Amino acid sequence: MKVTAQPADTTLTLILDGELDASSAVILDTELNKPELLNYKKVLIDCQRLSYISSAGLGVFISHLQRLQDSNVKLVFYNMQEKVFNVFEILGLDSLMTIVPTEKEAQAA
Repeated sequence: MKVTAQPADTTLTLILDGELDASSAVILDTELNKPELLNYKKVLIDCQRLSYISSAGLGVFISHLQRLQDSNVKLVFYNMQEKVFNVFEILGLDSLMTIVPTEKEAQAA
């Protein structure tokens, strides 16, 4: 999996490309652990090219969620493929995390 960071004024977009599983979760964890991440008001996760997510991948997001919330950084997922969204939905994570269909809605969230 590849993670591409695109910083803007108050928003950081992370573009996920490939499969997010136990072996690639470390890459994402490193990105989300960067101290400068807390300087943004919003972190957008572009899931358009995310083809698979495992429990380890979900665990990375869950483990950072409280730290981001405590720092008033909003985490927003968008462009999620249906099979990936279904994993979030089955586990009830769609009620814990903000998931919207488009980038425009993610920017507005």
